[in-house]
Amino acid sequence: MAETVNIALPKGRLGEKVYEMFASAGYRCPELENPGRKLTFENREAGVRYFWVKPSDVAIYVEKGVADIGVAGKDILLEYRPDVYELLDVGLGKCRMCVAAPKSFKDDYRKTLRVATKFTSTAKEHYAKTGREIEIIKLNGSIELAPILGLSDVIVDIVETGATLKQNDLTVVDTLFDISARLIANKAGYRFKSEKINEIKKNLETVKENRK
Repeated sequence: MAETVNIALPKGRLGEKVYEMFASAGYRCPELENPGRKLTFENREAGVRYFWVKPSDVAIYVEKGVADIGVAGKDILLEYRPDVYELLDVGLGKCRMCVAAPKSFKDDYRKTLRVATKFTSTAKEHYAKTGREIEIIKLNGSIELAPILGLSDVIVDIVETGATLKQNDLTVVDTLFDISARLIANKAGYRFKSEKINEIKKNLETVKENRK
């Protein structure tokens, strides 16, 4: 029987695209396609066991060894710095981490800059490089609302198309880095299952190249 690799998939639209890549790479799991109330899905012949988790939790499941591999956004990896191997840019979920502000924004260096974000470490690291004095306002949703209602001067958040910013009269004032989904591996799990994990990585690379 094939060695089983445990795979954490991010819930939502990205996760569905990620699963499609795994399926195209030879790791289809019929159970997952008709999930019902099940939480884990296994294809013993293919040697894979999947489970869905919140996107921001994928790296935790992998770091702690519950999952051997998973797919997480580069934003999560840079924000939380999990102790995992980054094996492959799968080329999905492309977007940018940006600083955005109202179109009328003018930075007044005499005042502390109020920054609303859920990516607090990323924001602190960015502004530390410039020596800008900031106040972090941690939010978990509707980040764009903060500068509109005067809670913050700017936001640090993910920008995909920019449509939400435009609709709310906000504009990108700085781009911190590009983001895409990455295949990550637990370090101990990689040592013990390196042959199978490298096989999966190679087959995902082939799917990625064929989609270009």
